[in-house]
Amino acid sequence: MFFGLRATLPSLEQDRRKPVNIRRVVPSITSDRLEESREFYTEFLGFEVGMDMDWIVTFVSPSNPTAQINLLRQDQSDLAPQEAALSIEVADVEEMHAKAVSRGHQIVYPLTNEPWGVRRFYVRDPNGVIINVMNHLK
Repeated sequence: MFFGLRATLPSLEQDRRKPVNIRRVVPSITSDRLEESREFYTEFLGFEVGMDMDWIVTFVSPSNPTAQINLLRQDQSDLAPQEAALSIEVADVEEMHAKAVSRGHQIVYPLTNEPWGVRRFYVRDPNGVIINVMNHLK
């Protein structure tokens, strides 16, 4: 049994050491006060609006474009199966999905091409936090 376990360790070690190309990490805030929040993030904190699709607004730092915050309209829960606390943009979303499945992580939203130009899936972390793993379609 020891030898069988040891034989699988090198492949797991190699998997752990392979760097993931993370492009950005974006927290998501659900709000029923979009206009007040827009003023707070733009006028007070100095973010710029990078995307506004009515149900989601992405605020972008003008000095560091990868520093972003998503604001989700609270009444739009039908557009996403569950609320994701974070969005993590990666270079290869298919590879990350396969890795999540092979490790037995709970996928709570399948790998999907969305009409607004992203490919994504949701995975639950060990703390129960839902993570939106995504990249932009080309």
